[in-house]
Amino acid sequence: MPDTFASLSVERLPHEPVPVRVRASGRWTFAGLKGRERAIARALTELRGTPAAQVAWDLRGVLELDDAGAVWLAQALAGAARVEVAPRHAEMLRQVSEGMLVPAAPQRFDPLRPLEALGRGVWAFFAHLRDAVALLGTLVVDAAALARRPRDIPWREFSAGVYRAGVTALPVTMLVGFLVGVVLTYLSALQLRRFGADLLVINIVGVGVLRELGPMLASIIAAGRSGSALTAQLGVMRVTEEVDALAVMGIPVTARLVLPRVVALALALPLVAFCTDLAALAGAMLVAHATLDIAPAAFLEALPRAVDAVNFWIGIGKSAAFGFAVAFVACHYGLRVLPNTDSLAVGVTRSVVAAITCVIVLDAAFAVLLRDVG
Repeated sequence: MPDTFASLSVERLPHEPVPVRVRASGRWTFAGLKGRERAIARALTELRGTPAAQVAWDLRGVLELDDAGAVWLAQALAGAARVEVAPRHAEMLRQVSEGMLVPAAPQRFDPLRPLEALGRGVWAFFAHLRDAVALLGTLVVDAAALARRPRDIPWREFSAGVYRAGVTALPVTMLVGFLVGVVLTYLSALQLRRFGADLLVINIVGVGVLRELGPMLASIIAAGRSGSALTAQLGVMRVTEEVDALAVMGIPVTARLVLPRVVALALALPLVAFCTDLAALAGAMLVAHATLDIAPAAFLEALPRAVDAVNFWIGIGKSAAFGFAVAFVACHYGLRVLPNTDSLAVGVTRSVVAAITCVIVLDAAFAVLLRDVG
């Protein structure tokens, strides 16, 4: 049969320590198995009655593997002690084998189980931290190398990243910013009217939007929109083995895939935050005119006096840091995706949650460090 089909051969070597050797080759996919079920079943029938310790499996000849082929092989490998398999197929076989196990009976309560779960969580956290530090160091090295060779800078990837993360995100972020400005101004006006301090609404809305809400809104929307897209893109490339192909061709993965996306979002997010600030202030101006009779011209005239310029620049700087953090976390989780769809879904979900958490933690850190500024 041509190599596009799956095949299984059994070789008996009576004088060898392992007398039976089974070799699988070809494409163990749904299409590759079609029409070969009986031949493979006959080959597996020859192994009945042979102890698993006397059978050596060689799966290095498997060219492609999907769920259908993994189920066939997992059933045949049940209890096998000696298996040679390509690294790119080992994880899929392991997961399919674990999924085919019969659920064990409910275990008795173990008082140490919460401690074990805590230990696993701490271990996973430090594993993520180790990989993140390694990725950050690689990005620094790649950035230094590209600075010495400007011709190698992937301008197209960088331009596409700025367009996707910046231009296409403006409608939704500006709409959300406008609505937040409306709500914040309306609630503030209700309280300030009681004390006759109507003009203080400009101070509250101006500082709150320019310094906190604008960067935070843009970053959270970017985490759910652009961050999830970056994780999905890199995750799909991991599933289809495009990342491995780039490494085999000698193309640095981080310099080609990660660095342009991180820099693009770090540059685009301040621009998105600036537009979000404008939309929020426009909404605040409309509500102030409707509820407090503050004319738009008076609002715009009082805004520079009520809000120092340093608050605006703090917000812009925070936006750049948030953009870098969101893109970095998204790429980190994208490169950790395993070659299966379940891992891709889990990776995207964790990426969004981790990116939003990272943004909130960074915002708290900036609030403490810059508490005396402005």
